[in-house]
Amino acid sequence: MSILGIILLVLFCIIALLLIFLVSVQGENSVGLGGIFGGGSESAFGSNTSSVLTRVTTILTIVFMVLSLVVAVVNKSSDEELLAAQTAAESTSVESTSWVDDAAAADAADASAEVSAETAAE
Repeated sequence: MSILGIILLVLFCIIALLLIFLVSVQGENSVGLGGIFGGGSESAFGSNTSSVLTRVTTILTIVFMVLSLVVAVVNKSSDEELLAAQTAAESTSVESTSWVDDAAAADAADASAEVSAETAAE
């Protein structure tokens, strides 16, 4: 992942946490969605739409939506990258051996070294 992708992802998480905080801090001054359709307030979105918390929440929500699209585009993998990663994973899995195979190869090398040492001693 590129540096830009990491920075955008951290910013995305910070904005998400700020949105959660702002929504939980806001009080229930209006009757909510029921008041919109029931006519409980004078305007469609209540009388407190100009408050600072509501404006900040609206701005952060718009930034959150735009940033989610930007993070998705930046971190998008192409088919060639996925194919190259899959090929690399397959080649490393074929080349890697288990510790049992490594131990058997080391024992065989030790045994051949002992035989050659005994032969040289004679």
